[in-house]
Amino acid sequence: MEPGRNLTISGSRAHYLSRVLRVVPGQAIVLFNGDGCDYAADVVRPGKNELILAVNSRLPATAESGLKITVAQALSRGERMDQTLQKCTELGVAAFQPLISERVEVRLKADKLSRRIGHWQGVVISACEQSGRAVIPEVLEPMQLRDWLTQPTPCSRLVLQPGADRPLAAAKYTDPLELVVGPEGGFTEPEMESMCSKGVQAVSLGPRVLRTETAAPAAVAVLQALSGDFC
Repeated sequence: MEPGRNLTISGSRAHYLSRVLRVVPGQAIVLFNGDGCDYAADVVRPGKNELILAVNSRLPATAESGLKITVAQALSRGERMDQTLQKCTELGVAAFQPLISERVEVRLKADKLSRRIGHWQGVVISACEQSGRAVIPEVLEPMQLRDWLTQPTPCSRLVLQPGADRPLAAAKYTDPLELVVGPEGGFTEPEMESMCSKGVQAVSLGPRVLRTETAAPAAVAVLQALSGDFC
């Protein structure tokens, strides 16, 4: 996207701007394409299927969080997974790694996997648009928990576990960070033992047991507050 050039938007976004927001010629809007910048633009010609914009200048975007968090989320059903992706994106998460563990009930066959990843990426993009982020978090392909554990990584790893001795606020970690969240039934005891043997630190979010779609956003909010992102 280059200032001084016209840009044509088509498809659902053109329809949304033209038919829902009802933009008019000369109206100023702000664009982003995931490169970390915002762009000032004016509407040249709105249309049902295409929208022509004049890109005027590159703008400084909202600063990204200084703490690079990847949420390693065990797959959950439908709207629950969408909610995790949406809220964590709004809170500044850098990437998502869907995981398949023993109690995960979602099974994605090869023919549906690409469509589901595309859907998740769409959820993340919409959350960026809503929250003003100009960097789009990456949604990685789902992988088995055991395979994820064998990958070399420079990241600190924390796993949320009800009843863990150490609260999240007292956890020892460095940046970047991977936050592991279990499925609706939680991780099994052998899975927890395997994670702990690989250096993943078990932490708690207090005395109450949270739903899987609530746990990740709650933990990310705590981590961002501790890092100073909310100050």
